[in-house]
Amino acid sequence: MQNIEKGKLLIAEPSLLEDDFFKSVILLTHHNYEESIGLVLNKPSNISLFEIINDIPESDFPVYIGGPVAKKSIHFIHNIGSTIIGAKEVMNGLFFGGDFDIVKDLIKNRQITKDDIRFFAGYSGWEDDQLKNELKDQSWIIKEGSSNMCMQYSDMNLWSKIIKSLDEKYAIWSNMPANPNLN
Repeated sequence: MQNIEKGKLLIAEPSLLEDDFFKSVILLTHHNYEESIGLVLNKPSNISLFEIINDIPESDFPVYIGGPVAKKSIHFIHNIGSTIIGAKEVMNGLFFGGDFDIVKDLIKNRQITKDDIRFFAGYSGWEDDQLKNELKDQSWIIKEGSSNMCMQYSDMNLWSKIIKSLDEKYAIWSNMPANPNLN
């Protein structure tokens, strides 16, 4: 079985049809023996951060759907490290979270752009051995991530791009519709 660890990507297997995870690419931000937590990188919403958070000026920071858990909570990844107190390194050059008041000040003072930070409503989470069992059931493929790829704003095309880069057996699925029976 593949190693589960923070900084890795979970790529939904082509047969995983659950709406929350269909064609999803998830960055694992935390992993230990009790839980695994991640953010779906390729599910944009039609909402900007200033529309849902008070005290943030109108801006172009989009909010992505991070997963089905705690959908009213905001999470973020960024590439500015220790500038945001409390940030945790996920992989080289990529950080998770930190002091949100600092983030708001950075936005108000125009010291960061959407190239520096990404916001997510909700997150994806697994308890104990839940993710290990889903891997045994072949619901996910684990792949190395990169900070550059995780910081790029993406849509479902990211899943197809990654699937095409994997073993040949997945290539046929790269253009799979939501319901193959309608094809």
